[in-house]
Amino acid sequence: MKSLLKITFVFGIVVSFSSCKDNLKPNYQYMPNMYESVAYETYSESDAFNSPTGLKGKEGQLPAEGSIKRGFVPYEIPNTTEGYDFSKTITTSPLDGKEVDIKKAEELYGIYCAICHGETGNGMGKLVKQEKLLGVPSYKDRQVTVGSIFHVQTYGLNSMGSYANQLSQQERWMIAAYVLELKSKL
Repeated sequence: MKSLLKITFVFGIVVSFSSCKDNLKPNYQYMPNMYESVAYETYSESDAFNSPTGLKGKEGQLPAEGSIKRGFVPYEIPNTTEGYDFSKTITTSPLDGKEVDIKKAEELYGIYCAICHGETGNGMGKLVKQEKLLGVPSYKDRQVTVGSIFHVQTYGLNSMGSYANQLSQQERWMIAAYVLELKSKL
């Protein structure tokens, strides 16, 4: 048993002194960048790539030029006075009668529009009654079409902001149809 311990001890000493590692002569790696990669922060600022836009390495945050998000349909009428006047000539919605869900449109109108325009479209919403906003028109007094209502929801007008980020195009067309229904009741 003592001889086995002596042999193991001697073998351990020999192995430790004759190991493969030599600090004076390091091993070579075939492709070191595969083993020790340079770490990059995905959206950090960098002077390595100077773009003509001056974003200094933040190009990953920008969509490709000419791309549109999935499901988005471009609205071709510009946000100008002429565009608004042209939108008044649009008297029909691109949605079929089956696609217009008046119940859903009423619900969306209650969420986004009734606070200012009132439940019936008379311009006496909760904010107007509390005198937080003044001058919200009644639909009865306005010359509106389904196109002009959609245009105003898309771009906003005067104090009213745009709802293009909150509502899809289909929802905006449904609300426009509902507003015309409210106008006919006034």
